[in-house]
Amino acid sequence: MVNPLQMAYVGDAVHALFVRTRLFAGGENVGRMHRRASRSVSAADQSHALGRIEPLLTEQEADIVRRGRNAHAHHAAPKHADPADYSRATALEALLGYLYLSGQTQRLAQLLAAAHAQDGRTEETHG
Repeated sequence: MVNPLQMAYVGDAVHALFVRTRLFAGGENVGRMHRRASRSVSAADQSHALGRIEPLLTEQEADIVRRGRNAHAHHAAPKHADPADYSRATALEALLGYLYLSGQTQRLAQLLAAAHAQDGRTEETHG
């Protein structure tokens, strides 16, 4: 099976593209979209997003999340990120990368929509 950090590397890009595409549809200026996207892909927000979808995961998906959470990068979490949030963010990214790489695009879209279903907090109150 693929290394969870490699899946997270791809999952990071998948998540960023989802967030940016969603913000683009709102028709805002680029600066505001960038600030909102940066918040949505932060470790804390990704940790919260994972919490929203964990009850929906299959056993196999939960295993990918566990492997992603337990994977150890050769670098420390960023100074501004809580280590627990950073591990959970990596877990989310590993899951997204796994779904993308395995061609499960419908499931990927379903989980991303559920993960961001309550983003009124992120999208409305931070900007």
